[in-house]
Amino acid sequence: MANTASARKRIRQNERRNARNTARLSRVRTFVKKIEAAIATGKKEDAVVALREAQPEMQRAVGKGVLHANTVARRISRLSARIKSLAAA
Repeated sequence: MANTASARKRIRQNERRNARNTARLSRVRTFVKKIEAAIATGKKEDAVVALREAQPEMQRAVGKGVLHANTVARRISRLSARIKSLAAA
């Protein structure tokens, strides 16, 4: 248990940041699920729109330090490739 005032304050700050980061990550996952659902149904237009909406949210997570930049770049690249392949199929 924290004994000093500064340690107690640090615990409070960490709890607030953890809640914020958890919400941000959950939001990103929700956007990705929307893209996945559109890809699964084979609707390319819906998938493109969903990806366009998800990209700023994913980049925001990078800016806030919730996700690594390369992780987001890889996910966007893979999702884009899957959407692109919908037209060929």
